[in-house]
Amino acid sequence: MGDIKEVVGVSTGSSKRDHTVELDLLGERFRISREGTDGDLDRAEARLRELDGKVDAIGMGGLDLFLNAAGRTYWFREGKRFRNAVRETPILDGSGLKGAVEADVVRLMREDLGLTVAGKRVLVCSAVDRWGMAEAFYAEGCKVVAADLLYALGIPIMLRTKPTTIRVIHAIAPIAVQLPFKWLYPAEADHETKVEAESKHARLYRDADIIAGDYKWVRQWMPEDMSGKWVITNTTTAEDVEFMRSRGIELLVTSTPRLEGRSFGTNVIEATMVALDGASRALSPERYLQLLRETGFTPDVQWLQR
Repeated sequence: MGDIKEVVGVSTGSSKRDHTVELDLLGERFRISREGTDGDLDRAEARLRELDGKVDAIGMGGLDLFLNAAGRTYWFREGKRFRNAVRETPILDGSGLKGAVEADVVRLMREDLGLTVAGKRVLVCSAVDRWGMAEAFYAEGCKVVAADLLYALGIPIMLRTKPTTIRVIHAIAPIAVQLPFKWLYPAEADHETKVEAESKHARLYRDADIIAGDYKWVRQWMPEDMSGKWVITNTTTAEDVEFMRSRGIELLVTSTPRLEGRSFGTNVIEATMVALDGASRALSPERYLQLLRETGFTPDVQWLQR
């Protein structure tokens, strides 16, 4: 830590998606990096210990430390292992930013882009992981299908109302967070998420106007023809964008900004905001939105077919 503030995101995902940028934020120089460990949890824990006390903030990607959803907080059993590996430096997994920023994406689409969102059919791959966004779609009057049971547990049951989704989260989440994280969200050494293009689940995409969630899950059962669809997601590379363009996706909104060709995960952006604020822990949702506005870190919007 010195003249340049350093933020490092350690991810259990592929190292082929690593990226480093340097930029000025509100008069301060930042170096922001993402480092993948190719699914090696021991290597990720060791890297966290190495960085502790040596950088200004750390992001934890590829897995969540905890979930904030439906009015409750659920700590992953494995998440505590990584949280306990860091003693001095603030460590953020993006959860604090998700609720504020991803809910605001829906407002941005309506107010800033002038789009009609109300009444749209929305496939949310995991409402428990994107609760702020899911709530915003519910509030907007969208027809939301939450596919938490399918994507995380392989159970092909869709949750089609908010009360049902809340009941299922309250019943299942306390059990799910005790499971090995790789059972819920397998980390891949390969940089590409496999696409089971014409599986029986492809109809979920065809029946939706908007697909929202983690990019790995958004891509998983994406059919070849996605003409006219809107995708709301998080981390994407230039190659991911071209893949979605080739499938005919009309609008791509990433909740975090695109820096030198790719968007960083919410964990890295949250860690950057904490370092910018000079804080030792997560900030309030209002403070995150204020800093994001001041730095110009707004969601990235791309019309892919224009």
